[in-house]
Amino acid sequence: MTIEHVVEAHGVRLRPFRADDAADVVAACADPVSQRFLPNLPTPYTETDARWWIDSGAPAAWTGGGAAYAIADPATDRLLGGVGLSNPVPERGQAEIGYWVRPAARGRGVGASATRVLSEHAFATGTIRLELLTDPENGPSQRVALAAGFRYEGVRRSAGSSRGGGRHDLLAWVRLAGDPPGPTARLLPDLPGGVLTDQVVALRRLAPDDAELMYQLHSRPEVVANQAPPVPPERAAIERRCRLAESGWLTGDIARLLITDLATGEPAGSCGLSYTDVASGEASLGYALLPDWRGRGYATRAVRLLAGWAFGPAGIARLTAGTVPENTASHRVLERVGFHREALQRGRLPGLAGTRLDDLTFALLPADLR
Repeated sequence: MTIEHVVEAHGVRLRPFRADDAADVVAACADPVSQRFLPNLPTPYTETDARWWIDSGAPAAWTGGGAAYAIADPATDRLLGGVGLSNPVPERGQAEIGYWVRPAARGRGVGASATRVLSEHAFATGTIRLELLTDPENGPSQRVALAAGFRYEGVRRSAGSSRGGGRHDLLAWVRLAGDPPGPTARLLPDLPGGVLTDQVVALRRLAPDDAELMYQLHSRPEVVANQAPPVPPERAAIERRCRLAESGWLTGDIARLLITDLATGEPAGSCGLSYTDVASGEASLGYALLPDWRGRGYATRAVRLLAGWAFGPAGIARLTAGTVPENTASHRVLERVGFHREALQRGRLPGLAGTRLDDLTFALLPADLR
């Protein structure tokens, strides 16, 4: 990549690091979020570390065939963060892009703008493929990738090192020189205003703090009995599910939601939606309620809200829901929303001890929604 001393576009300036950036580098790199998701940073991060980066670390990135820019405010030239290229693979025309932002500058699109600027500059100077790797629990960084035009490509298993030892997965986001400009369209868009409601029930994205509630719900015997296979979940699996809920939306894997009573804010249950066939626009949904909220129409309201969002903002063409044949209460919920019984698939699902379970499938088209 050709070295440019200053590159300015999309509301940010990329320039070399300077000695007077040290205090802002410390503020960024000593921050708990940076320390969590950038495990190679020294801890505690001090002014000595910042001066090493400015005097030696950043210049070494250029010497090694990469890049290390300071992100600055064009109006004041004050440091907002850093963005760079590393791990070049010349024979593939490939490099890895990464960034960090000072806490006071977060939430303003600085990371996305800087990533766009450096990506465009890299492509203009011969790079063909850029990778951006994120921790699966780092939703804001994944949003940066999407806003900068990167597409989710898959999981790099055990590609990341954890602070204090150990390995963890990383998510790979990729942009090619020939990709169209602008943000990447998502399979599962955010809820409008962060919530769906009919003024009685409200749905919002599942969050890490919902783990205990979700464990209590999904380990109930009657809920387990309607799963395939009917095995109670482990607490650690539920905790991880809640921590990864935002990532599931951003990668297009699954939308997990909490069902609450709008008036009191009390949790009533959960529901979710995932694609079964992206090419044909088909997705499947499921739900479960806590005992105190059953028989009050909350499941019907939640499914109706979720279906309306699926056919509207999400652009899904067809919804399905699978149930065990004995779950008549769930059948009534689906039928009240407008689902039609479509097929009994014998032995489709795994049961206990090598047995197989039948799957009664319901389907809903936009015109069916009541």
